[in-house]
Amino acid sequence: MWLNVLLDKFKEVLYSVLPITVIVIILNFTLVPLGLPTFVRFLAGALLVAVGLTIFLIGVDLGITPVGKLMGTSLTKTNKIWFVAVSGIILGFFISIAEPDLHILAGQVDSVTNGIISKWMLVVVVSVGIALLLAVGFLRIVLNIPLYKTLTVLYLIIFILALFSSPVFLAIAFDASGATTGALTVPFVLALAIGISALKKDSKASEKDSFGLVGIISAGAIMSVLAMSVIKKTGEMAGTLDSSKYFTDSIIAPFLKILPGMAKDSVIALIPMLILFIIFQFISFKLNRKQFRVIIMGFVYTFIGLTLFLTGVNAGFMDVGTLVGYGVAARGSTLLTVGTGFILGVVTILAEPAVYVLTHQIEDVTSGYVNRKLVMSALAVGIGVAVAMSMLRIIVPGINLWHYLLPGYIISIALSFFTPKLFVGIAFDSGGVASGPMTATFILAFAQGVADAVEGADVLVDGFGMIAMVAMTPLIALQILGLIYRAKSHKGGLSDDREH
Repeated sequence: MWLNVLLDKFKEVLYSVLPITVIVIILNFTLVPLGLPTFVRFLAGALLVAVGLTIFLIGVDLGITPVGKLMGTSLTKTNKIWFVAVSGIILGFFISIAEPDLHILAGQVDSVTNGIISKWMLVVVVSVGIALLLAVGFLRIVLNIPLYKTLTVLYLIIFILALFSSPVFLAIAFDASGATTGALTVPFVLALAIGISALKKDSKASEKDSFGLVGIISAGAIMSVLAMSVIKKTGEMAGTLDSSKYFTDSIIAPFLKILPGMAKDSVIALIPMLILFIIFQFISFKLNRKQFRVIIMGFVYTFIGLTLFLTGVNAGFMDVGTLVGYGVAARGSTLLTVGTGFILGVVTILAEPAVYVLTHQIEDVTSGYVNRKLVMSALAVGIGVAVAMSMLRIIVPGINLWHYLLPGYIISIALSFFTPKLFVGIAFDSGGVASGPMTATFILAFAQGVADAVEGADVLVDGFGMIAMVAMTPLIALQILGLIYRAKSHKGGLSDDREH
């Protein structure tokens, strides 16, 4: 039984890692020879990423998600709005601190800016934003405030902050919104949303309120980074990549060197959440000894998996992503670079396990009206186009990130007024699903490699922003599918009582 669960989870993760690994193997023997030590280190890193992510996700299933549901249910039983809000702030901060995708992005920002924007400063600032907006999301559910109105206000604030922010922070802010809603945050926040909304007497309202919380906290990440830019009054910054670290004849040494630091980061990330669980256990949960032991083991698995995942990413996986991006762009072919970006986007989203969960969910909610293969196709093309457009932005001078994001989010918010409200929540949650571990690692590094190779491009300004594009595309794609679903419902003479 236990072995079957492990193998099933490993198979899911392997589908996520394998397509990019195959592409790198092909490029290594054709356009971008990496050299034997670097190539073997990449394969070792890919294996470590797969094993680490498998153990991590099992830990999340055993420990983090059950704790989220228990906490969500416990909070609303108090019937005290202030307590729900304060708890949202505390839980949001600690769960964001532990998000591996955020650590990866923050580490990249730290490296590229040579410590001007330090890793832990970015992690803490983003976590504060997540915490405040998780409290807002809780209050929205409890007070029955419509999701589309909440999102409209939040993105209006974001657009105002963006006017006073530097282009560097604009890219990092929107990347943070995609990166922070990763493998740990999404299941925990969805569990909290289900726990809180399930206590509503209105089942249809409960169904709608199960979605949208991830979309709200994503806005918190953007707002906090933009606010940091305004407060710090940062001027123009440029970024560089230290290419010397990519070239080493050693295969094992980079992993051993980075392992202790990653273990330390994992402990710091998970300890606060563990302490909160133990406090809630004595105050509210009152789980029996067996249930308590299972959740503790879940935390242990999460720690082991997170440590191995971060080690594999930082010691062998992302370096090669940067080298491949540099090698492809250095050949001087815009078509090759943009085409490679498109292919990477398509295979990444098709291989993302969370996307399969989302598409099945949509098919169930629409009673089969919207076929999951249609959803997968729309997402795959959308994400492929998003990565391709990111490559084009790096290569072509004069194209700025806001040229994409401003119309994209205006369209997304406008659609939210007309789309069935259930789909608004699903769409804004799906941005976090689309920008999964492979996007936050390999494709981010690929974009930075391209920026480093293109003359006139800047690694800091142009190398970031790609996760933002990937997170934005599903907002439009799935809301359009929601409109298609409603049109089908009306055409068939059926009333859509989920719209309001």
